[in-house]
Amino acid sequence: MIRIFNDRLSARIAPLGAELQSLRDAEGRDYLWDGNASWWTGRAPILFPIVGTLAGDVLRIDGVEHAMPKHGFARRSTFEVAEAGEDYATFRLEADEATRAVYPFDFTLDMSFELANATLTMTATLTNPGNKPLPASFGFHPAFRWPLPGGGMRAEHRLRFAEPEPAPIRRIDTQGLLTPVEHPTPVEGRNLALHDDLFEEDALIFLSPESRSLRFGVPGESGLEIVWQGLPELGVWTRPGAPYLCIEPWQGHSDPQGFSGEFRDKPGVIEVAPGAERQFRMTVTVEAA
Repeated sequence: MIRIFNDRLSARIAPLGAELQSLRDAEGRDYLWDGNASWWTGRAPILFPIVGTLAGDVLRIDGVEHAMPKHGFARRSTFEVAEAGEDYATFRLEADEATRAVYPFDFTLDMSFELANATLTMTATLTNPGNKPLPASFGFHPAFRWPLPGGGMRAEHRLRFAEPEPAPIRRIDTQGLLTPVEHPTPVEGRNLALHDDLFEEDALIFLSPESRSLRFGVPGESGLEIVWQGLPELGVWTRPGAPYLCIEPWQGHSDPQGFSGEFRDKPGVIEVAPGAERQFRMTVTVEAA
């Protein structure tokens, strides 16, 4: 476990999955979910090379089918510690024989964590060292405590988006596939009042949100300011009644119902050219009341 810290925050990151394990303020209050197995063992998994579920858990590359579990293999892979200091650390996952068997591409995925004042910045850098285009999706999946420590009652928590979000949302079916049905947005203007009924049908999926930032917490109390870059989609998820809320910026999503094409043709998949790289960034700032 790697610990980074400054005078405002500390964070712990596990090399397994390069997964954030805690985010504590100077008073020792942890804003990240603790992975209690009675609800969900995840804390902040990294989603790569897919986001969500593929139909039949099958990835098709050049007509060949490969088994690929939900959210991909990065979250169950051990990253090497490429660099670490007092307030920063970088973890690296590179293609090997095991990854090429299910995802026949060369890649390097660097996950960097850096603290500055009351902000944690998480940056994923996907590099293509190969000689053919690299198709991929990527997503962050951090679970924050709900209610936040010192931040009011659970029923008082809100998401306040940077922009109004009038567009319909989407849902997934029982197989984890994206349905074509558009649902009225639960966001009123810029505000989403959080309650368990929202998640009876799994995640809220914003395919084209106007916002690239939001605030999570009780108005007037301490909370989290969350900003993302290079990630055009957003999922918000919990299990009804669970004491956490996942705020998930994505590049990509589950297979749409009926999709059976090549992975590179799937909606939400990007391609990184040979020798090029693509970055995805998410910052979490702990704001005082």
